[in-house]
Amino acid sequence: MNAKAPMLPLFKWLRAEEARMTRLLGRFVRAESPSFDKAAVDRFGAIVAAECRKRGGKVTVLRQEKRGNHIRAEWRPPGKTDEGQILVLGHLDTVYEAGTLARTPFRISRGRAYGPGVFDMKAGIVIALFAIDALAAAKVAPRKRIVFLWTSDEEIGSGTSRALIEREARRSDAVLVLEPALGPSGCVKTARKGVGEIEIVATGRAAHAGLNPEDGVNAIEEIARQIARIVRWKQPSRGITVSAGLVEGGTRTNVVPEKARVVVDVRASRAGDMRALERKFRALRPILRGAKLQIRGGFNRPPLERRASATLYGTARLLASELGVTLGEASVGGGSDGNFTAALGVPTLDGLGAVGEGAHSPGEKILIRAMPERAAVVAGLLHTI
Repeated sequence: MNAKAPMLPLFKWLRAEEARMTRLLGRFVRAESPSFDKAAVDRFGAIVAAECRKRGGKVTVLRQEKRGNHIRAEWRPPGKTDEGQILVLGHLDTVYEAGTLARTPFRISRGRAYGPGVFDMKAGIVIALFAIDALAAAKVAPRKRIVFLWTSDEEIGSGTSRALIEREARRSDAVLVLEPALGPSGCVKTARKGVGEIEIVATGRAAHAGLNPEDGVNAIEEIARQIARIVRWKQPSRGITVSAGLVEGGTRTNVVPEKARVVVDVRASRAGDMRALERKFRALRPILRGAKLQIRGGFNRPPLERRASATLYGTARLLASELGVTLGEASVGGGSDGNFTAALGVPTLDGLGAVGEGAHSPGEKILIRAMPERAAVVAGLLHTI
């Protein structure tokens, strides 16, 4: 650990910059960046890249063919005191389609900022950028290399960015994830469930439902019985959930259906439970005579278990306490790119971004006055780790 950061001067400077933080946030939100719209994500990425360059970051645009480009920005410590790397992680993309801004524009009301992506997670990018500003203003420099990695496809599974995230994480001593905080008190996320999607496809045999139903094998019935079987695997007390979210099958009511499928959301708090649940799905066998099953998919994000976050959380809580802020912690069911870094054994603290609510909804908003507090904590971590 470095010497402790001067938290009160950092916070005082950031609080005076609240209006400038809010203006930059408005510019970010007005640059719509739907995950599947490469051109839009790239336009927003170019804006973020320019902000990093203005702060002295060495920016690399990691170009992608079909998805948006990823942005990597690096700050090296002065002199020859580089003792490792801290990765600051987040995403450029949002869940909102182009044109959403016309219906729910960026606006400020009663100390809150509203708009698509304001909470998840454009305010987090603003917080990270101003953490760099605050360190420069206070003339305190981290001894470690700082790398910001802003990816373009977190909201759609991180297909093009996962390998990049994991490569940077392996070089890092710690990962700070600027995803939103949880709840009005701004809890950081010290644990996240692993998340997966498993598809069960049943093949039966078609027949006339009235003339010769006995010659058919009903694929929908097979899927229904499989659903009844797998829902018994959930154990909420252990953090294991199994939820059938999509069911399809059949062609007409008078035809015994030959094909049916179910897509199941699976989540687990522990890596061991995740692997055990996958094995259970792979071991499924047909219940109806003559039916066949195919099992596809699996967990696409491993769990972020608390042991990966505990030490960083303790440091962040102490830094926040110097500001008179109680920094709570929470375990959540949703995944983030921090799941990947924690699974590699790299200390990872998630939920360091904005305080607000309504992610992925028309009412998405953040608490403006919390941005300087969060930026001060991030700056403190960058200096102290």
